[in-house]
Amino acid sequence: MTIRKTLLGIFSCFAGVLSSLAQAPTARDDAARVVEDASKIKVEQRRDEKLPTLCIIGDSTVRVNTPGQRGWGDELAPFFKLDQINLVNRAIGGRSSRTFITDGRWDQILGEMRAGDVVLMQFGHNDAGAINDTSRARGTIKAIGEETEEIDNLITKKHEIVHSYGWYMRKYVQDTLAKGGIPIVCSLVPRKTWDANGKIVRSTNSYGLWARQVAEQNKALFIDLNDLIATHYEKLGKEKVDTLFADPHTHTSVAGAQVNAACVVEGLKLLKDNPLAPALR
Repeated sequence: MTIRKTLLGIFSCFAGVLSSLAQAPTARDDAARVVEDASKIKVEQRRDEKLPTLCIIGDSTVRVNTPGQRGWGDELAPFFKLDQINLVNRAIGGRSSRTFITDGRWDQILGEMRAGDVVLMQFGHNDAGAINDTSRARGTIKAIGEETEEIDNLITKKHEIVHSYGWYMRKYVQDTLAKGGIPIVCSLVPRKTWDANGKIVRSTNSYGLWARQVAEQNKALFIDLNDLIATHYEKLGKEKVDTLFADPHTHTSVAGAQVNAACVVEGLKLLKDNPLAPALR
């Protein structure tokens, strides 16, 4: 009887571990996900050359083309007076703060940028990946300083100097300022990962912190999207939040994207000097 109870206890513990692993983000999850092919995605353009532009850059949590999933960038339009501003979502799935630049996407945006344009940026989810491998090679150094790592990129077959997450974010901010634009840094949206106390796990000591530090050090505007959305999820509760996701922990449904977009707008309204205030509904 004692042996049976012991075996049952071990099985129960093992099952619990498997269950928790199924809900937690893993490197295997990221490796299994297709990196979106930029050549198959229409690049959004400004509609009216006479209007200022809000350009959004980021990863698949901001814009995604997987059926059933939706990024918050594609749900911002209803919050804006589109006769007063161009809303251009240039985010793309699978990119990190590094590969959005090395793909040439940032240079294209800079070439089109005009004084007074606003760049709303959010990266971090894919920066935690491997710096050099045969499937992604998109990771950045986990820091905000001038640390570098030289690699022969296994995908591009090119020699590359990889920088810190903070270095790439700083480049976005400084390049935007140099063009007379207005950078707004967002901390990354939280995953649907709950801790033992029923709280959403935040990136307070990693990418969320680093995004804030880059913004503060370079006098850019900052929205703590990580905490804003996490707080909102906690108010909604686990059962309701489950309905906002189209996969176990990362990518939202249309309803979830609408919730996250509303949090972005809430963050904008909390800014002391919100450059988008005149265009908000």
